[in-house]
Amino acid sequence: MVILSVIAQLIVAVSVLIVWVFRFDNIVKEFKQYELSDLTRMIVGATKIASATLLIVGIWYPSLVLIPALVMAFLMLSAQYFHFKVNNPWLKRLPSLLFMLLSLFIAAVTLNLIA
Repeated sequence: MVILSVIAQLIVAVSVLIVWVFRFDNIVKEFKQYELSDLTRMIVGATKIASATLLIVGIWYPSLVLIPALVMAFLMLSAQYFHFKVNNPWLKRLPSLLFMLLSLFIAAVTLNLIA
């Protein structure tokens, strides 16, 4: 199960980094649609990038994985809330839902809840 968790860590981390670094223009549009401030966007972005980085570093230092996985799950849950708030279609909601589930899976494996 640890190998699946590491794969999940890479999927979540790399995906978040790609979106927040290379598709930042979409992020700006989404945060405007959600009526969130630039400061909120920057805090969320910094938190996601830091968490993604720690998920990658956690491959070699597993003690670093739990908190970023839970933080990422919370941020993805928050994304779900805002997608529902503005009534986005399911296709737009799906990535954050999958990343939330993967983050919870990573946390569960880290806590030995899944063997």
